[in-house]
Amino acid sequence: MIDFNRRDFLSLAAAFSVVAPLPGRALAAAGAPGLTFGPAKPFSFDWLKEEAKALSERPWQNARSPHGETLEKIDYDAFQKIRFRSDHALWADGKGGAPVQFFHLGRYFQEPVLIHVVENGEAREVLYRQAYFDLPADHPARGLPDNIGFSGFRLHEPSQKTDWLAFLGASYFRSSGALNQYGLSARGLAIDTALPKPEEFPRFSRIWLERVEGEPDRVLVYALLDSPSITGAYRFDCARADGPVMDVSSTLYPRKAIERLGVAPLTSMYWYSETNRGQAVDWRPEIHDSDGLAIWMGNGERLWRPLNNPPATVTNAFVDARPRGFGLLQRDREFTHYQDDGVFYDRRPSAWVEPVNEWASGQVQLVEIPTDDEIHDNIVMYWVPDEPVEPGRALQFDYRLHWTASEPFPAELLGRVMATRTGTGGIPGQPRPKNTTRFVVDYRGGEVGALERGDAAPVVDLSRGEVTLADSHPVVGQSGLYRAFFDARIEGTDPVDMRMYVKGKGDRALTETWLYQYFPNRSAQGRGS
Repeated sequence: MIDFNRRDFLSLAAAFSVVAPLPGRALAAAGAPGLTFGPAKPFSFDWLKEEAKALSERPWQNARSPHGETLEKIDYDAFQKIRFRSDHALWADGKGGAPVQFFHLGRYFQEPVLIHVVENGEAREVLYRQAYFDLPADHPARGLPDNIGFSGFRLHEPSQKTDWLAFLGASYFRSSGALNQYGLSARGLAIDTALPKPEEFPRFSRIWLERVEGEPDRVLVYALLDSPSITGAYRFDCARADGPVMDVSSTLYPRKAIERLGVAPLTSMYWYSETNRGQAVDWRPEIHDSDGLAIWMGNGERLWRPLNNPPATVTNAFVDARPRGFGLLQRDREFTHYQDDGVFYDRRPSAWVEPVNEWASGQVQLVEIPTDDEIHDNIVMYWVPDEPVEPGRALQFDYRLHWTASEPFPAELLGRVMATRTGTGGIPGQPRPKNTTRFVVDYRGGEVGALERGDAAPVVDLSRGEVTLADSHPVVGQSGLYRAFFDARIEGTDPVDMRMYVKGKGDRALTETWLYQYFPNRSAQGRGS
């Protein structure tokens, strides 16, 4: 990693992966017009696993480009001026796969990725040529030699006017999802995130692309992951469909013991919403790529944890065994809640991780980092296995990654949390009790839409403090909307962990379980007079 902070890295990777192609160029008639390839070599996923294993038994080598002096001149603005020529796109012949364009190297992407094309069991490297790119006459990239490699690639729809999947920076990748708007990112692996030592960013050093004949929206991506601590072989079966789905198979080979291994990590941004409106300094009512963490526990329980913009970096762990799925979701799809017609937060994708092979005991970890602007990705989530990560012991993690507008497996009979709000506790018109805050949670779906007053009641647990009032009822005049609320008297400023669900007759849960972490010192609300 070069010397800039973690959030800057994430934000830059996100910004660079949506560079638009040059308009007006005719699509190529051939599968790879004008591209130059290396010699053919046998390739298979089994070979890639053996390559990753052999690499793990050798010392790690820094692959930083020797042309750093020139690449340093390709800053954010200069990078944006580089355009891949759409008439040089791979697989623009309509015979399968998706048109592929390649990303250039630059100041923030100085470790070249070697990209190959697989056909009939053989792979050929796509050799970098400056002619693939349109560059201004005085652009510093013109001083670079040929065959320097690429920094990543992206998959386009047939017209090449928009892309739907991009790999760029370390092991980061992301999709525009079902609503055609980029937002949160995924990556191959996270190492030692939020520990009191530097985080390690593994990277995809080599990539292989293979198309499936007759399937224009499906591409197989193979990747070799490398870092000082671990190597890995990845296979991504990517299908666009109505919302892109990626079947991910990964085999990992540790070089050394790893304290915190983050599997299937997701990275997002949460600044503020109706939950923490006191932190809103922008004119827009809400700004976030994701508004909550959802977990489908191994025992069948459904959890919803609204995201926070905390006063300091906070890591929360949700212990589980054989999880059925988890993800960072954007549930709020109302444009009027954001009022943003430039970057469209209401269209940002949700990402859901569905384990395929058996993931034994471990925990979903959620890392929340303070932010004061939307340009910083400040939310990270991943799975941490309990089994030790040590050299000589390969690890296998297979999962399906859904880029959706909502959960792919909703709990049909349970009410889902749609909004969380906080404010002063007590009863209007009467003296407000000191140190008391009201928490209001709205639900939709399942059976809650048919409830009447008295049919159900909230069950609330606090890590500290006292619940002084709790109730639930259908919202008058709002069909299908159900509201639960409680007042909590909380002394001091230490954070409070909260848990609530609505139960019906026979103590049956009618909603998913709402979890929340409240920071009394971040709000003047609820303190009374």
